[in-house]
Amino acid sequence: MTARVYAVTGAFGALGSAVAKAAAAQGVRLALIDFATQAPAGLPGGGDVLVLGGVDLTDPAAAKAAVAAITARFGALDVLVNVAGGFVWQTHEGGDAETWSRLFLMNVQTASNIIRAALPALKASNSGRIVNIGANGALKAAAGMGAYAASKAGVHKLTEALAEELKADGVTVNAVLPSILDTPVNRADMPGADFSAWVQPDDLASVILFLASEQARAVTGALVPVTGRV
Repeated sequence: MTARVYAVTGAFGALGSAVAKAAAAQGVRLALIDFATQAPAGLPGGGDVLVLGGVDLTDPAAAKAAVAAITARFGALDVLVNVAGGFVWQTHEGGDAETWSRLFLMNVQTASNIIRAALPALKASNSGRIVNIGANGALKAAAGMGAYAASKAGVHKLTEALAEELKADGVTVNAVLPSILDTPVNRADMPGADFSAWVQPDDLASVILFLASEQARAVTGALVPVTGRV
């Protein structure tokens, strides 16, 4: 049986790398997509891995080209994991309109563009899967989280709408809603926090890969909180 093909956006970051490594351990074929041009050390490699750096997914044409490269290499695309995104903490009074536009582009438009480009291949799969990254902080936004929470709420609603749209096509669409991920950047930004309460990227990757699996075929339109002890 031919191994399934997984595409991971934002694959060079902490969570994307964790998803890539966990998926590779399951023996899938991988396409690793990122805006950065240089992949970090330690990512999976070899003939079953296609690395696509320098891809601006805010551009629909770039998203379409990335999917074309994946299907040309592997002949299929079964799973799309949308990790690409961004975060800015900014009060509304002291903030600016540009941040709202930028976070919408980074969090919503990137997912929308790559999903639209990938849909023909995902529909052709026997069991297409889309897993998006939402945010628990978008369920009840804290101070300084307006732009970020609004953009991630957009991801939540995109997930729900697509789940309904694609039911008849056998493609499931779900999202995970993490609290705070234990990453070097977050530790540097919040040095006094209790890191042990945060969500480990490997643990979130396990939930993502479950939603991408055959075992989750009956789950679609779910927004799954993954909050650790936060």
